[in-house]
Amino acid sequence: MDITTTDNQIELNGRFDAHEVPGFTAAVEPLLEAGSGDLSVDLAKVEFIDSSALAALVATSKALTGSGRGFAIANPSDPVQVIFELTGLDKAFECVFTTAAS
Repeated sequence: MDITTTDNQIELNGRFDAHEVPGFTAAVEPLLEAGSGDLSVDLAKVEFIDSSALAALVATSKALTGSGRGFAIANPSDPVQVIFELTGLDKAFECVFTTAAS
């Protein structure tokens, strides 16, 4: 999986599974430690997501909202949307769609 990070967004490309969670966590930690601003995770290019990845997203969301910061999922791909709906996370995460998604 490829991970691209900006000040307030992480973009993932590929499979987001248990093997990729450590890389995601390593990318998120500096943004959490920065202590300011909201964060979004762009999942437009994620073709597969497993329970470990879902847990990492939930943990990130809790860490941010616990410190008064916002968290959103940007442009979830169709396979990710299906998993969110099956697990009920579509109600737990704010999902936003932008025209910049590819």
